[in-house]
Amino acid sequence: MDLVVNYRGMPVLIKEIARRQNISDKYLEHIMLALKKAGLVESVSGSGGGYFITRDPATITAFDIVKVLEGSLAPVPCIDSDNICGRSARCSVSNLWFRVREAMVGILNSTTLKELAENKNKREIFYHI
Repeated sequence: MDLVVNYRGMPVLIKEIARRQNISDKYLEHIMLALKKAGLVESVSGSGGGYFITRDPATITAFDIVKVLEGSLAPVPCIDSDNICGRSARCSVSNLWFRVREAMVGILNSTTLKELAENKNKREIFYHI
């Protein structure tokens, strides 16, 4: 989100993002590396270098980001698509957890970075009034 909100036509420095978000540079570098590997951000080296998103924020969903950073969205390990429990067919709660996962994926897939940035700006205006 910081890249979306603070992009001013120039790549954004990791140090600036880390300072604004109150996280370490090293931790942020790991996040950026994963996002870069997924093709969601790109970096520019040298003077004036930094990071920028590779697509229009209206085309990047929260799901795109969460999937890269979190991996499985299964709320419990037994319904992870890579490791579905052998008892799930007769488990009385597995259907609940499948529905929870589908609801999460639906919400994340229907929320774009553009929407999140607009909501952030609205909240800032509201809180400063």
